[in-house]
Amino acid sequence: MDKKVTGIVAYLTIIGWLVAFLAGDKEGAKFHLNQALVIVVTQMILSVLAVIPIVGIVAGIVSLVVFVFWILGLVSAIKEEEKEVPLLGAIKILK
Repeated sequence: MDKKVTGIVAYLTIIGWLVAFLAGDKEGAKFHLNQALVIVVTQMILSVLAVIPIVGIVAGIVSLVVFVFWILGLVSAIKEEEKEVPLLGAIKILK
């Protein structure tokens, strides 16, 4: 997979991220691989927090915001741009 396809597939699901990481252009799409991983990990944490009664309401609202960040990241990958998503973009998991 080339850089663009790898970046797009990374945002689709956690399985898509794994496929992109294992079979894609890791060096070319490292930025989008990292962004997608940060978004997925954040969504997983929010899903766990959503089962707590009062915290769940806040987690649900924040989850909607993270969904918007996911859309922004996907659009950025489609346009082949390296724009960081707001708030989460500065987090670097992959070096």
